[in-house]
Amino acid sequence: MKMKVIALLVAGVLSLSTTFAQELPRKVQNVELLDLDGKPAKLPYFGEKNLMIFYVDPDRHKQNEDFTFELEENHRAQGDNIYGFGVMNLKDAPMIPNGMARSMAKKRTEKNGATVLADQERTLSSAWNLGDCNNQFVLMIVSKEGELVFLRKGVLSEADKEAFYNTIDKYR
Repeated sequence: MKMKVIALLVAGVLSLSTTFAQELPRKVQNVELLDLDGKPAKLPYFGEKNLMIFYVDPDRHKQNEDFTFELEENHRAQGDNIYGFGVMNLKDAPMIPNGMARSMAKKRTEKNGATVLADQERTLSSAWNLGDCNNQFVLMIVSKEGELVFLRKGVLSEADKEAFYNTIDKYR
């Protein structure tokens, strides 16, 4: 009986934290991660521009590849007030050594000019109460006022994509 009560309490707490994690908009703070050379780095343009952030588990880096290709092709998420970049969620990719992941990303960004940071300890996920991001592509928009205004995890549905475009249009 005690175990059943404990299980119910844990389930209740988890559902509350999941509900809180999805409540938007909510205020978030800049965090310190690592650049691709392993040096401490804050999120670029935090508080100066609206941010489009791809928080990606390297084990699932191709999840939503069609969507990211579409973004590059249609330029619909670009604007003077938007800065987009990626953050590798390295803690949830234990089979890929952190240095190797940063090195591979560095080679790729030299070709495409993208900004990519490394999160080795789930710092961003924890600080922003994102919940479980393992094996997921996480798409976020943070306003220049420091509010997380858009959050989707996993494979994006057509409704998710439409919601993203509706939100990004407000911040371009």
